[in-house]
Amino acid sequence: MSTMSRAPDPDARTAIEVRDLVVRRGGRDVLHRFTCRVPRGRVTGLLGPSGSGKTTLMRAIVGVQRVTAGTVTVFGAPAGAPELRRRTGYLTQAPSVYADLTVRENARYFATLHGSPATEADRVIAEVGLADAAGQLVGTLSGGQRSRASLACALVGRPELIVLDEPTVGQDPVLRDDLWRRFHELAAGGATLLVSSHVMDEAARCDQLLLIREGALIADDTPDAVRRRAGTDDLDEAFLRLIRDREHAAGAPGDGEHAAGAPGDRDTDLERNPS
Repeated sequence: MSTMSRAPDPDARTAIEVRDLVVRRGGRDVLHRFTCRVPRGRVTGLLGPSGSGKTTLMRAIVGVQRVTAGTVTVFGAPAGAPELRRRTGYLTQAPSVYADLTVRENARYFATLHGSPATEADRVIAEVGLADAAGQLVGTLSGGQRSRASLACALVGRPELIVLDEPTVGQDPVLRDDLWRRFHELAAGGATLLVSSHVMDEAARCDQLLLIREGALIADDTPDAVRRRAGTDDLDEAFLRLIRDREHAAGAPGDGEHAAGAPGDRDTDLERNPS
């Protein structure tokens, strides 16, 4: 474990604070003066259609995204600060494990980087339901299994902040349910989880929701509060109403049309889980 002293956190209830964040890529803003807070010890869902800026925001939070303006602080320190490295676990959309190593070898490699024993690797492999495949080469796994192998590596060292970019994609309903149950167990144990998805059925599983579209924050509240604000019990419909209300308030074209060249022109509708 790291022996580096930690700076006192200015707000013990806040894990992540994003202020006026701007990320510009390819001559356009991917995030537009984005501001939000993520509370500690809860599962916060980052929901939005493909191309809305979810991955860019997560990259900024873990400190691997070049930003144009604004600030991102994690536990009171600038995102990406050296003292945050062992406190943060990050799961990317694409599996970030070595295909020519077994699941166990990958997890043990990451455990070694954390200064953790081999038993830590076995623990996280079991937690993601891959104990039976621990000796299998990652390159021979299914897509869903590779994602879980990556998740196991992200959980090594019991990080305080766990950033998960669409962790349930490709998982069957039973495994997806098991993963969400595990996410809440981690939060109950004090960890903070930020979980992205474009599948609306997962929104109700979160304690807090951040709805993002075209690089802007549409809603930041609990699922129940989002339902009340939109005047419907259906979260999918609630999000659509909030998006349309924002478009009308801004004078944007309605009925799902967007200005040419705007971020998020494609895949603008949030999806329901088909399973």
